[in-house]
Amino acid sequence: MNKISNHLPTNELQALDAAHHMHPFTANAELADTGALVITRADGVNLTDSEGNQILDAMSGLWCVNIGYGRTELADAAARQMRELPYYNTFFQTTHVPAIALASKLAELAPHDLNNVFYACSGSEANDTNIRLVRHYWAAKGKPTKKTIISRHNAYHGSTMGGASLGGMKGMHAQGGLPIPDIDYIDQPNWYVEGGDTDPAEFGLERARQLETKIAELGADNVAAFIAEPVQGAGGVIIPPETYWPEIQRICDAHEILLIADEVICGFGRTGNWFGSQTFGIKPDIMTIAKGLSSGYAPIGGSMVSDEVADVVGKAGEFNHGYTYSGHPVSCAVALENLRILEEEKLIENVRENTAPYLAKRWAELEAHPLVGQARICGMMGALALTPDKASRAKFASEVGVVGLICRNRCFANHLIMRHVGDQMIISPPLTMSRADIDRMIELAVKSLDETLVIMRAEGLMKAA
Repeated sequence: MNKISNHLPTNELQALDAAHHMHPFTANAELADTGALVITRADGVNLTDSEGNQILDAMSGLWCVNIGYGRTELADAAARQMRELPYYNTFFQTTHVPAIALASKLAELAPHDLNNVFYACSGSEANDTNIRLVRHYWAAKGKPTKKTIISRHNAYHGSTMGGASLGGMKGMHAQGGLPIPDIDYIDQPNWYVEGGDTDPAEFGLERARQLETKIAELGADNVAAFIAEPVQGAGGVIIPPETYWPEIQRICDAHEILLIADEVICGFGRTGNWFGSQTFGIKPDIMTIAKGLSSGYAPIGGSMVSDEVADVVGKAGEFNHGYTYSGHPVSCAVALENLRILEEEKLIENVRENTAPYLAKRWAELEAHPLVGQARICGMMGALALTPDKASRAKFASEVGVVGLICRNRCFANHLIMRHVGDQMIISPPLTMSRADIDRMIELAVKSLDETLVIMRAEGLMKAA
């Protein structure tokens, strides 16, 4: 079969897309005027659009294409599995070889006693599972009042009813009757924006100790779990102070609260270890996984569950929960091949010892730019906090996100995919990015920042709030 290299003209594709395709996290009415960026091919760290432009993808799609684009081994694995067993469910005491093999491999890779997996198709679904799982666990232990899950303001844990409720994003809560009951929040460990004159170490302890205060307020007998990402990804690559996670762990242990580490973004090499929990010394009871599990080549997610939690749930009878595509054989086969590549090609070791330190060095150089107040980095994920006044870490007088959107549009114009979260620019490039790719990314980022600064000065936007 020949590759499909010919397609309709871009404007016709955009018109069809605007007429029939409802995009996630998009003001769809605007697409009729602006037109979507149509991606037709990808290889390595680069995308190709419908006009033939080559674009450097510094976001790995949506934080997920860890092994880079164009790995035919994953396509071959999917084809083999489709020919052998394209689908079967894992309900009602049934299983299949790919689900078994992947579960075994994940148990080998996951830290501590996270030796069990409940499959889902995405991180959102897996976090929905986690809500039911922890509540069922405590009920099975004779503590049915332990239902409330504590999360953080500005956290992102998916966009389903459960996942968006676990997340603490006000814009999401404003639509669809969110959050669902028995979810509560504490403040995020975002020192740059919220730390003021506080020492980062003290700030980290203060934010962690909000969890203890919240547990006391709600009553430990009513709290089931605390959920957080090791590094808040979609919240703006918020890297907590070093004091934060040890104190969170102490509090959860002291008050008999399950700890859920949402590793959807941080997992599978992003922070320089297999999991962010290893990077930050976290010992979770449940770990949410997705994205890098298959490098985005097939939809799959899951909840890695400790032996103790799995044992209690397993002995409590039937767990009335699951998805049609839980442990889909094709997705499991693709994930296994992806993990083989990560492991055998030592991609994570290369990130930790080679490319992440080099990226950190080059990324830090961007802090010298007049627009950049902070350049923070953890492994292969980073953020630039844009500001009109470096010394005070001031916000812009304009509405939040105006400057970030200008910068993002200049990045797109310069064929660089760099995302904006408010007035912060964030990256999460493929783990396969080379030093030469990093140099190219930094060059394009500087060009885009320079052009943004010219526009801002011309429009009078370099004003502090």
